[in-house]
Formats: sequence, structure tokens, C-alpha cells
Amino acid sequence: MNQNSILTEIILSHNHQLLGKLSLDWNPKKSNHLELEGTTYTILEYHHHYHYQMGGYQLKKVSLYVQKSSNSQTKTLVNGRWILGDINCRFNANSEIVTCAVNPQGSCQNCQFLEPKEDSTINN
Repeated sequence: MNQNSILTEIILSHNHQLLGKLSLDWNPKKSNHLELEGTTYTILEYHHHYHYQMGGYQLKKVSLYVQKSSNSQTKTLVNGRWILGDINCRFNANSEIVTCAVNPQGSCQNCQFLEPKEDSTINN
């Protein structure tokens, strides 16, 4: 194992199923994507686990809580953040993790709730 790599558990968020353990040589953050056995996952949260050794605490492992991510989802860069789904839809969650408020896991294509945003400008 590389000296700079961290033992990392990959856990499916909704049912806490352990998907696997691997050594990462990068520091994962929320909304990063991770590929495991051909499936892409979005990191929802992470936990650092430490243990005490003489002289101080040492990072023992990291647990990543993930959800499946579809590569076919529409993504738009807005103010330096990747927003999922149709940003012109009234129900878009304006999030890097969730597509929309009404259909969080779904695709915008053929969505029954797809509705254009109302013009928010006020005429004076």
C-alpha cells in the first residue's frame, strides 16, 4: 500500500451496504464522483476514523457514504458548481447531488413534473 494512500470503505448510503474497501491516494470530498467496479457513485458524506498511538492520533480509515450516479444526467456549470438536471426547470434542486425537489433520483428527460421556471424579473 502506498504510504500516501488511505484505507477507504465505500458504503451505499440508503441501506448502509458495504460496497468495498480500497486505498485512495486522493482526499475525497462531498459531491466528488468515484468509480467502483464499473459503476459511478456520488459521495454524499465522509467520516474520518482515528486511533490513538503514542504521540497522538493517526488517521486509520475513511468511510464514504455514496449513492449511484448516472453519467447520463444533465450537468451544467453554474458559478463554479456542477448543477444536476435541467436548470431551466422550476423544480430543479440547484444541487450537485440531487436532480430535483419532486423527482430527486430521476432523469429530467420525459419527467412528468418538468416545468419551465417563471420569469423572476419584476417590471417597474
